[in-house]
Amino acid sequence: MAAAQISPESADDVTRLVIGVLGGTGDQGRGLARRLAMAGSRVIIGSRDAGRAAAAAASIGSPPQLTGAANEDAARAADVVIAAMPWEGHRELLASLAGALDGKILIDCVNPLGFDARGAYPLPVPEGSAAQQAAEVLPGTRVVGAFHHVSAVLLLDPEVAELDLDVLVLGDDRKATDLVQALASLIPGVRGVYAGRLRNCGQVEALTANLVSVNRRYKAHAGLRITDI
Repeated sequence: MAAAQISPESADDVTRLVIGVLGGTGDQGRGLARRLAMAGSRVIIGSRDAGRAAAAAASIGSPPQLTGAANEDAARAADVVIAAMPWEGHRELLASLAGALDGKILIDCVNPLGFDARGAYPLPVPEGSAAQQAAEVLPGTRVVGAFHHVSAVLLLDPEVAELDLDVLVLGDDRKATDLVQALASLIPGVRGVYAGRLRNCGQVEALTANLVSVNRRYKAHAGLRITDI
């Protein structure tokens, strides 16, 4: 299926997109899938195992528009795909799906982080960032970086009706970043904010390590708000 030709100016139009979530059985993937499905989007959770993907969809309430499938099937059926797999399998999985992702928008929310006794720290990425790595292995795909700083705990919490944060959106294709901003803004309390070209995604991914430190110190689930816009 080719990427849908939908104007990003209307949230009502954006809800018509089919969203695939690769590696969607993890907390971040399930959380984003849940919130986007609740906002009215049709969402397909992807996994190496289709049965595990279906179980993940069922575990979060599985509204009619939320289903599970093998990663490749999810990628082929979706208009927009979210990369939410662990960093360790990022390059390999995306490279294996290059054909299925050709011509589509890929939203990369992967944060290359390491953890030791002193806490979280950013890992070096030869391409500069996970999003830039995705762009390198997927030359036929429009890659956008977004959703890096959204708490999986809050996304999955049924008691949290509305989040309170901005999602930084980075990319080199204006129509693609506009669309991802509109998609992020479907989630109550969330605003999509353009934050620069894809080459600037490294520091956005790395900032997640600082937020992990904030959250550990203050026992919080902190996000970001951009002032004066």
